Amino acid sequence: MANTAGVVSVSLLQKGLLALVAAGSLLLLYLPVADAAVSQHKAIGLTLYAGVALLVVTAWYGWPREMQRLSLFSSLLALVVSFAGAWFLISVLDNVEVASGFWAGLIAAWALGWFAVERLAAVDSRNQIISWGLRLLIPIAFGAWLLIIWESVTRGLSVPQVLLPSPSAIAERFSSSTAILWADFKQTFLKAVLIGYALGCGSGLLVALLIDRSGFLKRGLLPIGNLVSALPVVGIAPIMVMWFGFDWPSKAAVVVVMTFFPMLVNTVAGLAASDSMQRDLMKTYAAGYGQTLFKLRLPFALPFIFNALKINSTLALIGAIVAEFFGTPIVGMGFRISTEVGRMNVDMVWAEIAVAAIAGSLFYGLIGLIERVLTFWHPSFRR
Repeated sequence: MANTAGVVSVSLLQKGLLALVAAGSLLLLYLPVADAAVSQHKAIGLTLYAGVALLVVTAWYGWPREMQRLSLFSSLLALVVSFAGAWFLISVLDNVEVASGFWAGLIAAWALGWFAVERLAAVDSRNQIISWGLRLLIPIAFGAWLLIIWESVTRGLSVPQVLLPSPSAIAERFSSSTAILWADFKQTFLKAVLIGYALGCGSGLLVALLIDRSGFLKRGLLPIGNLVSALPVVGIAPIMVMWFGFDWPSKAAVVVVMTFFPMLVNTVAGLAASDSMQRDLMKTYAAGYGQTLFKLRLPFALPFIFNALKINSTLALIGAIVAEFFGTPIVGMGFRISTEVGRMNVDMVWAEIAVAAIAGSLFYGLIGLIERVLTFWHPSFRR
């Protein structure tokens, strides 16, 4: 809402964030630095940071409604300035006596970044490119700020690396161990996860179609499925290792067990999603079971099937990694995590976790993209 002067108003929370930006930016000038050259660099950089931050604050308080098209630009400018201020603080961290000035500057940069992300999230652009860009930028900015706070806290408070290494230490270990990480990724994800995922989801879908034709199987198999899906992976994994050996087939078997029943239950529920009026309409057209299945019931079941696929994309990765704790060749994500924890190489453990998180997120995103293409008609995708 606009006030009587026609200027866009700012909420109480936003005013508080802007006050933090203003106060923290000025307090940065009192940050104690050991080296004189760094001190001069600090004064120039932080004065510029404080000036731009306060300029953005003034613009947000004073822009009239007819200049709202500049809101997107100002939000992006504030986000860039917040990252620049945080980068400068981290870059001089080794030469700085960490005191109130450092934390005030970090809080100021974070507050400006939060305000910028909040304003970007409120932008409702009709331009498709801008809209998609903002959907991508906002989570990236949020994740980047989590890493910045992690880096600042671990280094600023001198947290022992064995307890929680900084992101920079993890990145350094990541870059120096790419060959090991790639071998582990191939063993765990490209073999155990993908093969087990395909077999588990595919067999679950086929069995669901058989159950749909037989009331006996529905009443007999579904309760057993619910029972098996509740079994802990730490109990299944050693058995599968004894049955299928120490290599990736035993891990794929664990993934099959973990992904089969979520797909089965969701597909059965999806096949029952169409109502009786729609099925009666297909009968009036003299449609057989196959035509009704492929033209009505399976399309209605697609949202349920994709829900199972997305759930299984994370279950498969977790199952394969945990299964490797119970027996594997000297390669694999689970093997590396358990081994490096024993050696106190926690940075390598976090590097493996980063690989698993990236792979799982991309896998989930790919399934979500395919879902959007195939179920564009579903109300959840309508704007």
